Amino acid sequence: MVDVAWYRTLNDEHLERVRQLLLAVCEVDGRPEVPDHGLPAEFRGGMHALATAGNELVGYAHLNTAGDAFGHQVGELFVRPDHRCRGLGHRLIVELTRHAGATEGSGDRLRLWAHGNLPAAAVLAARHGFVPVRELRRMRLEMATEPPAPRVPGGVRLRAFRPGSDEPPVARVNARAFSWHPEQAALTAEDIAATEAEEWFDPDGFLLAERDGTLVGFHWTKVHKRAAGDTSGQPMGEIYVIGVDPEAHGGGLGKALTLAGLRYLHQSGLRQAMLYVESDNTAAVAMYERLGFIPWDSDVQYGRRPGS
Repeated sequence: MVDVAWYRTLNDEHLERVRQLLLAVCEVDGRPEVPDHGLPAEFRGGMHALATAGNELVGYAHLNTAGDAFGHQVGELFVRPDHRCRGLGHRLIVELTRHAGATEGSGDRLRLWAHGNLPAAAVLAARHGFVPVRELRRMRLEMATEPPAPRVPGGVRLRAFRPGSDEPPVARVNARAFSWHPEQAALTAEDIAATEAEEWFDPDGFLLAERDGTLVGFHWTKVHKRAAGDTSGQPMGEIYVIGVDPEAHGGGLGKALTLAGLRYLHQSGLRQAMLYVESDNTAAVAMYERLGFIPWDSDVQYGRRPGS
């Protein structure tokens, strides 16, 4: 008998139990990314469904009730590997649908992420009338040698991020660069400041591009002690976010920032890097492929067919 209870906040015991469940899922599936402490940032806030069998936590679902930049509520669900194929995934989708108000005839208000896009997730989504609407591709790069030096456009200089003063201009450029993006567009100066408390944050690896004293782009790097799904046992750098102001497009700044960040990671002793990129961002995918990045895996977001 499995009981499902919803919570707006999780206490410390709940947080640790959910964390252990996510680690068990990652051990089998290679995903999701689980930080060294606490839960992934996207699971903070919103609503949480805990599925328990006796005293065991066997499933977890999260619903972002604030919605993305386009008004979709976004859900994710996880079933402990030794409790799969018993109908719990079906039940958690029903719970997410009900709590999102995405009942019959409501259209695609609810979106669901499938990390790694495993076949079982695709089958489960289809059974509930969900179809793929977005693919977030993960790519990786082996850096046996140092990446080439960037060709920085004339009049542009690169410098490191300064905590306490650079948050607002980065947020402004980010909003302009990602006005089309469901999640990234919502990044605020307060969000950036909060991230500075994370163990992985490194201002020297947060590169800013300025022209005449005005921020026109940035490359925010990140280092994973062990990236989810990687079996090398070595730390891995990440192109966390690259943002270029639309007015600075077309001059090679995006590529220059990419190479500058990769060189920083290589000079820091890292020999592999990864990134996430929208599959339909063909220009970015092509640039990364030219730099030697190869496909790794992908996350797929599903939306419900109208009337399902």
